[in-house]
Amino acid sequence: MTARHRTLNSVISFILGGVLFAGICYAVLRLATWQWDGVWEYRTVFWKGWITTIWISAAALLLSVIFGLTCALARRAPYPAVRWLAAGYVELIRGTPLLVQLLILFYVVADATGLQNRYAAGVIILSIFSGAYIAEMMRGGIESVGKSHLDSARAIGLTRGQTYRYVIFPQAIRHILPPLAGQAASIIKDSSLLSILGIAEFTLAAQQVNSATYSTLESYLPLAVGYLALTLPVSLLARKLEGRFRYET
Repeated sequence: MTARHRTLNSVISFILGGVLFAGICYAVLRLATWQWDGVWEYRTVFWKGWITTIWISAAALLLSVIFGLTCALARRAPYPAVRWLAAGYVELIRGTPLLVQLLILFYVVADATGLQNRYAAGVIILSIFSGAYIAEMMRGGIESVGKSHLDSARAIGLTRGQTYRYVIFPQAIRHILPPLAGQAASIIKDSSLLSILGIAEFTLAAQQVNSATYSTLESYLPLAVGYLALTLPVSLLARKLEGRFRYET
């Protein structure tokens, strides 16, 4: 299948998903009794929360990629202590819920270190959580490179850094992109838990509107649409990049 066909399939899937979602929304709209007037007055609250979710997710994704790459390289380090620390970080983070990590890291660790900015703390905690998963994705991508390629790199005199730059990373990226895109969508959705820290992101905005208007469905339906508007383009872009970086090994 060519890259053009894969892109076309992705676009068709995107359209069909949108049509299905629109059909469900239409059915709900027909069955429910709506009170949009009160919710519409708080449209700026939704907008500000949605924008906050975007920049928090983008910052957390960038920082978590840095954490993940560092941890993935640490797990391949020649020093056992470094490997054990990296493995311990991955297992600890992946083995505990994000909600528990938010409560402990913000109300205990951040408070003890004097970090009072809720937004900075939220981004860091979300990055620590996502970084553990990205580390495993990157480690799997790196280890997917054939041993013969590494032997060839050593044979022509490439250093360890040059081997990673010219041999390992170009091949590993095509294995990393699909799960990394999925993780990017997960970060967007996981950012909703930052509402428990009082961060004025999209979910907290919907909760505030619901508390002010007592219009539950009218408050949370825009929330679902807003998250879908962020995650669907991410999935479509990931498939396009996957086709671009696909090549024979």
